Amino acid sequence: MTDKKSTIRAQFITTATGERLAVIPEAEYQRMLDALEDRSDAEAVRVFKQRLADGEEELMPAEFANRIINGESAIRVWREYRAMTARELAEKAEISAGFLSQIEKGERDGSFETIKKIAAALEISVDDLC
Repeated sequence: MTDKKSTIRAQFITTATGERLAVIPEAEYQRMLDALEDRSDAEAVRVFKQRLADGEEELMPAEFANRIINGESAIRVWREYRAMTARELAEKAEISAGFLSQIEKGERDGSFETIKKIAAALEISVDDLC
């Protein structure tokens, strides 16, 4: 049986428990998944643009983003993007410049509280440092 209400060809079957199922060609199924993904992508872009307009998101130039992608310390990259010295960031985060340097070099891990202070000083979320 073909569903005449839409352009999707479907066969309907009833299971032994009475559940009604629709069987569609795999190509139709894939087309539907692609359409849903496109809608989801469009919604994500719309939400991002709104957050950007509301000042809740920030774009970083590729030269900085690529440094983070390539494994450089996100703290150092954000600090340099913000045009801050290590001493300025350390003071604003209320930690020592030496400790900040060790964190940026990967020699020491900062506690979650320390990372929160650094993120706040950089005016970013903790997620931006992960």
